[in-house]
Amino acid sequence: MQENNKKRARKPGLGQIVLSTLAGAIGVQSNKNREKDFQSGSMTHYVVAGIVFTILFVLTLILIVKTVLGNMG
Repeated sequence: MQENNKKRARKPGLGQIVLSTLAGAIGVQSNKNREKDFQSGSMTHYVVAGIVFTILFVLTLILIVKTVLGNMG
């Protein structure tokens, strides 16, 4: 029982949050990791990471489109 509580008490680090966000974004997050994230992680951290990822993704797409269109003419 104590070992199970220790696993739940351990908070994911920044690297784990980033990896989980990226895996979730491209749809390859395993069920085991998703459950671990929900049990031990703070929802706020994952929401913020998701928002930051989305903003960076959209900005990257805008930059790519502007670069391609700028090279065409």
